[in-house]
Amino acid sequence: MLRRQSIKVMDLFGIRIGVDRTWFVILFLLIFWLSGSFRQALHSSDGTAYLTTVVTVLVLFGSLIVHELGHALVARREGIAVERIDLFLFGGLTQMSRDAASPGEDFKIAAAGPLATFGFMLVCLGVDMAIVGPHRLIHAATLDGKVPITPVTLSLSWLLFWNVLLLAFNLVPAFPLDGGRIARAIVWRVTGSKRQGTRIAAKLGQGFAVLLAGVGVWLMLSYRSFTGLWLIAIAFLLYQSARGALMQTALTEQIEGVTVRDVMDPQPIAIPAATPVSDALENYFLRYGWSWFPVIDEHGRLLGIAQRERLETASDGGEGWLTIGAVLEADVAGSWQIGEDCPLTEVLASESFGKLGAVMAVDREGVLRGVLTVDQVRRALQSAFGTPA
Repeated sequence: MLRRQSIKVMDLFGIRIGVDRTWFVILFLLIFWLSGSFRQALHSSDGTAYLTTVVTVLVLFGSLIVHELGHALVARREGIAVERIDLFLFGGLTQMSRDAASPGEDFKIAAAGPLATFGFMLVCLGVDMAIVGPHRLIHAATLDGKVPITPVTLSLSWLLFWNVLLLAFNLVPAFPLDGGRIARAIVWRVTGSKRQGTRIAAKLGQGFAVLLAGVGVWLMLSYRSFTGLWLIAIAFLLYQSARGALMQTALTEQIEGVTVRDVMDPQPIAIPAATPVSDALENYFLRYGWSWFPVIDEHGRLLGIAQRERLETASDGGEGWLTIGAVLEADVAGSWQIGEDCPLTEVLASESFGKLGAVMAVDREGVLRGVLTVDQVRRALQSAFGTPA
């Protein structure tokens, strides 16, 4: 459940922008693929063509960030926390704290990405128009030779073409594409069932993936085209994502009605906040051998999570006399806790559950009532599907 850490590039609007290591593969492939055609189109030196290629490809990835920011900012407006956006081999991914809670919310978030892409296309057209004039805009965009080809017009035309292509591709009503999420929202609104919407959109996604793979195979066999191999790879990714959505829907149906209270350990071991660091290390961490413990105040309310590594650092620095409450991380209990009455499906969608391998179950007053771990969830799922534990 742990996700490999991406390489941070920047922060935008408080959102971490990063790139996966696979992103560098497509970056270098695009630069290699385009540099030759850019050199021919510009009739310029290798240096000018290469620089134009690099800048164009980087702006293309910038347009993908714009697309994902569309999703992220609308999601944040709907009350969903967004921590990061990552670019990888096949595009971008926005990490949200939860899924949409209503069809309207789902539709807005899904449609925001394509709208952001459309806005980027308008900017490209506007800059192109300012350079060549309205009456020569079509000639500049299509590079038909009637307008002098410069590095700027070549870059703008290429960016415009690929963003149109990406926009059209993203709007295909096939999950997990944005068009598939829009289709899910519509079905959800009509039927009142998110699971029904997901099931229909995911099946459309599988069908589209098979069609896309067929086109890829045909291109490879008929033209020995690298594009065919690329389409097959994208089709495989789409099919697996759609299949995962169908499996998630089936899982949700199996555990419907199961709450955190039904599965959690109702007698968790917790460390009082007033416990000195040295005592906590000896009486809890060394005794039980665990890497973390929940920390509670005198009323039993959850304050946070005590991590062994952090306490050992404090102890080695001569601060073993400090209390646990004094060395807790600024990231308070809110990111690790969940209501004891919450459905189990909400736990599975929690990013904190994936990081820690557990969540703390609390009541309405924030009092710790139990701990839910990965092993407990696994046993519950095995029981739901009738498999031996």
